[in-house]
Amino acid sequence: MKELIAAAVAARENAHAPYSKFRVGAALAGTDGRIFTGCNVENATYGLSVCAERVAVLKAISEGARTFAAVAVCADTEILTPPCGACRQILWEFCGDVPVTMTNLAGKQETIQLSTLFPKAFDASFL
Repeated sequence: MKELIAAAVAARENAHAPYSKFRVGAALAGTDGRIFTGCNVENATYGLSVCAERVAVLKAISEGARTFAAVAVCADTEILTPPCGACRQILWEFCGDVPVTMTNLAGKQETIQLSTLFPKAFDASFL
């Protein structure tokens, strides 16, 4: 878990957040041992901004990963920042009920199952 958290902290440094100044990093552990990172990337039209968690998932999928063990998210906030609703949906779709570790730059952390963060998730079982 230390390696995953360190990767999320490092990914945060690459965030492009000139508007909100809210920099986030995420790291996704593949079951094959690879770690995929992402950072938030803002756009002047705001709606085209992409969260760190989604960047990490899309990068992992584009590199051939299909199964995941855990995710870590880092923001420089006193209260730990969970993934937003859109990210929870993407994480559920591609990762299932993985543990999500939220951390900050002070080293505070909490791990919670995605199913607790995202109860009654919509997925392919409804189709």
